[in-house]
Amino acid sequence: MKLVLAIVNNDDSSVVSSALTKDGYFVTKLATTGGFLMNGNTTFLIGVEDEKVDAVLSIISRHSSKRTQMVPSMASSYSAGLYSSFPVEVNVGGATVFVLNIERFEKV
Repeated sequence: MKLVLAIVNNDDSSVVSSALTKDGYFVTKLATTGGFLMNGNTTFLIGVEDEKVDAVLSIISRHSSKRTQMVPSMASSYSAGLYSSFPVEVNVGGATVFVLNIERFEKV
């Protein structure tokens, strides 16, 4: 048995959740925040048999799109004492997935 931890952008989380539950997977959703952009994410906890991991990863991949986003960035010129803010394009979305071995599973 495996535990799939999938961190998905909030923009994609409802579609990912619906697709997983439609295919019969039990999903626990946690509201999380990324450390780089401080944007909202959803972390899914999915317990699956070993042979179903690839199917779960395929669902997550199909419904988690990558895109670019403009975010403010601070630049400064310490010598002149000037500070300015300008937007920087960064990649967001997609999913970060961890697959962990489960030693024991009980549903009580």
